[in-house]
Amino acid sequence: MLFNSLPFLLFFPVVCAVVWLLKDLRARNIFLLVASYFFYMNWEAKYGLLLAFCSIVTYVSGLLIAKHQKKSYLVGAIAILAAVLFFFKYLGFAAETVASFMATVGVKFIVPLPKILLPVGISFYTFQAIGYLVDVYKKKISAERNFIDFTLFISFFPQLVAGPIERAGNLLAQMKELHPVSYEDAATGARQMLWGYFLKLAVADRLALYNNLVFNMPGEHNAPTLILAIIFFSIQIYCDFAGYSLIAIGCSRMMGFKLMKNFDSPYFSCSISEFWRRWHISLSKWLKDYIYIPLGGNRCNPLRHKVNIFLTFLISGIWHGANWTFIIWGMLHGAFQVFEKITGLDKPLGNRGLRIIQRLVTFGLAAFAWIFFRANSLPDALLILGKIFNIHEYGMPFIDNISTMAFSFIAILILLSKDFIDSFIPKFKCWLLASTIRRYVIYLAIGTWILIAGVFDNGQFIYFQF
Repeated sequence: MLFNSLPFLLFFPVVCAVVWLLKDLRARNIFLLVASYFFYMNWEAKYGLLLAFCSIVTYVSGLLIAKHQKKSYLVGAIAILAAVLFFFKYLGFAAETVASFMATVGVKFIVPLPKILLPVGISFYTFQAIGYLVDVYKKKISAERNFIDFTLFISFFPQLVAGPIERAGNLLAQMKELHPVSYEDAATGARQMLWGYFLKLAVADRLALYNNLVFNMPGEHNAPTLILAIIFFSIQIYCDFAGYSLIAIGCSRMMGFKLMKNFDSPYFSCSISEFWRRWHISLSKWLKDYIYIPLGGNRCNPLRHKVNIFLTFLISGIWHGANWTFIIWGMLHGAFQVFEKITGLDKPLGNRGLRIIQRLVTFGLAAFAWIFFRANSLPDALLILGKIFNIHEYGMPFIDNISTMAFSFIAILILLSKDFIDSFIPKFKCWLLASTIRRYVIYLAIGTWILIAGVFDNGQFIYFQF
């Protein structure tokens, strides 16, 4: 069930109304658990069993870890969860990689593999489960004994399939409380959902119309067209994922739950290091707490520190997808940050003009890496790079539809204006929202623009594939 689909627009108000009406904590959590499994199994019913299996393994392991404090229980539970993730997401890629390597030495290697449908959101709820187990082992939290509450924590439908990747100390703690939903909660959640739908329907899906034409046939387009598509995709993936996160956060807030912020105007960052403090914040913090710090973090010699950064983002690339394009994307982000640490460019420069240059360079580096993220294959990514750096490939960019391009540029201008106001002139934002009339004029304008320029084709969110 997609957030941008009619079934969800019928499903959520009913769920929200029932949550508001229920006055018993146990009844509320049981209802939300049933609703969450209904939401998830709407894609593929049998994968509800997989979600339940991972929940049971994590629940039982958490109790064993808390009781015995043996690292073997932690390692064993993580191994089971990692094995499930590997089977569904990486087995085919691993077999193809081995087969390709063997072919280079003249050995034919074929592994008959069943056709496996990747379960939606498996990377997200697996990471959430692993984070819970590590926190229990480190005694940051107590193991949850209430099976209903714990299973709801793993399967909570707003953030189940694409995050934010929540911590038990935040979300599970809220599930053990029954608190009435205030007007402020409902209003704030509705505003977040409205802006999330704008990002998804009026920006991301609008830009996708152009990007799909270009990236699906990169050999047919010249360098300016490819550069424009790369810039458009940089905006598209930001709005697609930030839009999902905001809808998820808004849905949760309207039911009385507060999820963590997942994006913070990342393209105004002065470095790639800062970019990752603003982009997919829940994943960045997860990687820091459960990969980077256990590797040694920065409490080691300078060389090892740089290696830790690189390995963390290599793992980030692998997490994003079973393809060499994602691995290269992760390695590029690791390499960029290592370079910044060596040169001291990981910090904003004092001069305002130099900070503007830093932001432009940071966006350029992020956009360059997005080439590998978006390309359909590694040969396509290399073809795009070859064309961009070929002087003979320059000319007029491809324009498919004037209205599509106009709607795209207007939506980008609205997006950048809001992010600029949020980042640099918050007092103006406070002034805008201080007046009830101004607020509702803004809400009406955003809603109207969604209806005029939004793309209502039930386009899937990009991060569902992870």
